[in-house]
Amino acid sequence: MERPYAPSTQPWRLLSKPPRGKFLQDDYLVKKMSAEEVQDLVRGKRDVPLVIDCYATWCGPCILMAQELEMLAVECEKNAIIVKVDTDDENEFARDMQVRGLPTLYFVSPDPKKEAIRTEGLIPLQMMRDILDNDM
Repeated sequence: MERPYAPSTQPWRLLSKPPRGKFLQDDYLVKKMSAEEVQDLVRGKRDVPLVIDCYATWCGPCILMAQELEMLAVECEKNAIIVKVDTDDENEFARDMQVRGLPTLYFVSPDPKKEAIRTEGLIPLQMMRDILDNDM
């Protein structure tokens, strides 16, 4: 019996246009930073946790994570600092931070005695909330 529709026989059809331009706009709360700026933030005096998103522009899960992080930034605008580091632009930083998979998030407590929490891969918004609320 022949199937009326087989993916290999039908031509590809674009359902929507892919996004153009940069994935970070000026009005976004999550800002892209250089490795030096992030290191200054980590070493500096802070009253709130720092979330570092190591991403790449070509990474599909990173784009999805960017949306989740932007929602988190809206919720925690005064209670956390969320920044992004492009691993293609800052490859030495990514190597030093042992970024193996993307996206990789680091949750850095304002308390220097606490260890940073590292996650790899796409994680849900609720998990990020829980880390910020319970572990920082």
